[in-house]
Amino acid sequence: MITTRSYLGEQFDLGEGGSVRGREADFDEFVIARSTSLLRTAYLLTHDHALAEDLLQTVLTKAWFAWDRIEGRPEPYVRKMLLNTYSSWWRRKWNGEMATDELPERTPTADHSEMTSAGHDLWRAMAALPRRQRAVIVLRYFEDLTEAQTAGMLECSVGTVKSQASKALSKLRVNPALAFMEGGQLS
Repeated sequence: MITTRSYLGEQFDLGEGGSVRGREADFDEFVIARSTSLLRTAYLLTHDHALAEDLLQTVLTKAWFAWDRIEGRPEPYVRKMLLNTYSSWWRRKWNGEMATDELPERTPTADHSEMTSAGHDLWRAMAALPRRQRAVIVLRYFEDLTEAQTAGMLECSVGTVKSQASKALSKLRVNPALAFMEGGQLS
């Protein structure tokens, strides 16, 4: 029996039992088509380009070995792998903070553009959120998923997505990194 698989409207002949050549073409086509979007999601989760690339590479490696089991549209499956791998990295990751005897001194700056950019730093504010709330914000507002889709990706209820989004937005509203400048002073 000859096995075929389609992606983006193209049929790939996998031969008897599914040859590696067809599998490679299918996987390569997926990576070419979707890696930019997946890398953006990885960056939004990690806020570090190198770590996002490592995360995506790890997930794509896992996806390669699971490619025969992925049915239909592979992107939701791979995106879920991205979230799960990110979560497992967080559980194992040491943040690298080291205690010191002296605190670093901040140099005073007269340049208000630095204060403005520092005062409106969304990334700093997002980094301050707990990981689950950050994942909800990324999926809901950056990836533009519905509450039901977000709940499906995170394997939780729609109510949990709503409450986590509400808590995250409340924290972002009062975060000093997002304070607005009024009359040259942080408000």
